[in-house]
Amino acid sequence: MPTLYHSPQTRSDTVVDLVRMLGADVDIHEVTIRRQDGSGVQDPANPHPEKKVPYLVDGEDHVRERGAIMLYLTDTYPQAKLGPLPGEAGRGAYLSWLAYYQGVMEPLLILQWAGIENPVVTDGLGDMERMLETLAAALRDGPWLLGERFSAADMLLSSPFQWFGDALPAGPEVRDWVDRCAKEVAAATGAMA
Repeated sequence: MPTLYHSPQTRSDTVVDLVRMLGADVDIHEVTIRRQDGSGVQDPANPHPEKKVPYLVDGEDHVRERGAIMLYLTDTYPQAKLGPLPGEAGRGAYLSWLAYYQGVMEPLLILQWAGIENPVVTDGLGDMERMLETLAAALRDGPWLLGERFSAADMLLSSPFQWFGDALPAGPEVRDWVDRCAKEVAAATGAMA
């Protein structure tokens, strides 16, 4: 049985929600981590090479980074239809959004929170305004990033807005989408939106 290493109130919460929505037979093992505010300790029982979460172990497969874990899980547990499989319509967009989160969105958010601005960053990654417009443009074609289909990509890309809410600048298209995502997850997991 796969094991997901998780620490509550961290980035791994989104993956735990996904596991529940997939109805996946995954053991969720809680570990402690060193938090950004300096609290907590690295759990020696956490097999992640950097002692972070989430981390998925499935036999010989060890998967880190939320986008990769979400792709692995949606491919492994396709019955919930939370990610297009190879050959299905929307697969390319799905993969692109998962990679966009890890490669563009999260780095921009971290740099913004850290108060770091540099032309090298904006030339390479863009800026918050462009990132928000990229999301808004996709949402003009449907209520979800894949048009009419809610997916794990919506869960992943909406997650920082749910954590930081009004601290992140966003127009009504993005804010409404974040609200829809929270309601979709809450309805499927029995959590409060």
